[in-house]
Amino acid sequence: MFRMLAGVALALLVSTAQAQQAPSRLDEIVKRGTLRVGMTGDYLPFTSLDKETKTFRGFDVDMAQALGKALGVKVEFVPTSWPQMMKDFEADDFDIAMGGVSITFDRQKKGLFSTAIMREGKTPIARCADQGKYETIAEIDKPGTRVIVNPGGTNERFARANVKSAEIRVFNDNTRIFDEIARGDADLMMTDASETRYQQKLHPGVLCAVHPEKPFDFSEKAYWMQRDFALKAFVDQWLHIVREDGTFKKIYAAWFE
Repeated sequence: MFRMLAGVALALLVSTAQAQQAPSRLDEIVKRGTLRVGMTGDYLPFTSLDKETKTFRGFDVDMAQALGKALGVKVEFVPTSWPQMMKDFEADDFDIAMGGVSITFDRQKKGLFSTAIMREGKTPIARCADQGKYETIAEIDKPGTRVIVNPGGTNERFARANVKSAEIRVFNDNTRIFDEIARGDADLMMTDASETRYQQKLHPGVLCAVHPEKPFDFSEKAYWMQRDFALKAFVDQWLHIVREDGTFKKIYAAWFE
């Protein structure tokens, strides 16, 4: 019995030692000298891709650069899309996904999320003249109402779960989707409260966010990482520090205020 217990203990020690010696994703990133960040580039104020210059800009672009600086590595932005993001993540095309990514159980099963950077939920945005018509799901979900969504993400999922009588139209270009509402080719979109506030600012007097302070549901945004606890620990610690030293507040103010 003693020999058997000793053998089990030795096996556990060897296994632990091997686990400790195995390089983590964090080690790989530092050794590589590059942090690969997956981004859709179609979701201002979080991320936007200039297709001519191939450059990204937005809140999470600035945050990614700050994270790269903390790691002491360069940042490589890897274009992806909402419908393709899960497949690209599973293919290990990037180390971390940023750019307004919402926490979902499906994503959590594949990787790890950082501590949340933002708390919000889905709420409508419509033409200001129609703002009072779409305050509840019941008011939205009527025949004749035209709901527009971008494909493959939590916006489409929320719309299909809650809208049964109104028309749902999928529009593939998230960079132009709000122009469809402004022109009258769609009545509203239900998206994250942060985006409705930003688009209201971009379309003053034309588009209005509907009760963004009281969204229909609860969600959080965070950074989605490959399953490596050392990397998650670093990112969580970095987020804690940038919140305390004013970096997060400065970057947030540049894009949301």
